[in-house]
Amino acid sequence: MVDTQVTLCGLPLSNPLIPASGTFGYGQEFAQLYDIDLLGTFSFKGTTAQPRFGNPTPRIAETMGGMLNAVGLQNPGVEAVVGEELPALAKIFHKPVMANVCGSTVEEYVTVAERLAACPQVGWLEVNISCPNVHAGGLAFGTTSQGAAQVTEAVKRVAGDKPVIMKLSPNVTDITEIARACAGAGADGLSLINTLLGMRLDLCRRRPLLGNTTGGLSGGAVFPIALRMVWQVYEAVKLPIVGMGGVETARDVIEMMMAGATAVGVGAANLTDPYACKRIIEELPQVMEELGIGSLKEIIGGAHHG
Repeated sequence: MVDTQVTLCGLPLSNPLIPASGTFGYGQEFAQLYDIDLLGTFSFKGTTAQPRFGNPTPRIAETMGGMLNAVGLQNPGVEAVVGEELPALAKIFHKPVMANVCGSTVEEYVTVAERLAACPQVGWLEVNISCPNVHAGGLAFGTTSQGAAQVTEAVKRVAGDKPVIMKLSPNVTDITEIARACAGAGADGLSLINTLLGMRLDLCRRRPLLGNTTGGLSGGAVFPIALRMVWQVYEAVKLPIVGMGGVETARDVIEMMMAGATAVGVGAANLTDPYACKRIIEELPQVMEELGIGSLKEIIGGAHHG
């Protein structure tokens, strides 16, 4: 009998699978397909202080080995999430959930984080620092160590006993520099990677295909990049990592964990196959047995030690 349990920032997970924010909504649609309690947890839709409609359409574009999205953080706002979405979620998901915190100013991050941290259902705050900083000309908070540290410190002050996991952008020269800045500012964990910036053109209209011009690349094509960054961050800081980016199979999960991830996020795969997480969780014990793995806890960062 293999053991799929892991512990993320002090909270136990029955398995390391975490549907990534923005690919699982608030769980309602997936709960109609299977019992979502089988998940380790999931990160719900990125939440801002006020409702956001999101970017102009088209918002999705296919590309080889993946997809581009430019949804633009469409969400009903933190008060609707606390007052409507979380009570509805409590009826279908009976584990702590991961809250994805977004903002365009440090003050907005604080407002959203403080409100969500007060919710008993929320186990972790996952802070998306790929959001555009309106006070820095739209430059994402997570592209500078100063911006990343500033948000980390501010959210930690209002998070209470909820672990703060900073979600890192891959659109930087050195992701370890950002990881160290977050660690130094008190982060409890790190989540990586967010999507890579990309674009496609509509050849007939001779214009960008996406309404927002650019979008975030996700899917199988980004897995080697995500794996490399998880490896580098594991070497750079001593914090638990939620590794994600192009994960599609149980073997991908194990590879991410051997590179240094404690838990593993599944994103774009949920959009192409709504049963992806269920399938991976069911396949995981068999793959562990094939590879001679008795416990997933034992393989975290295992490739660093030979």
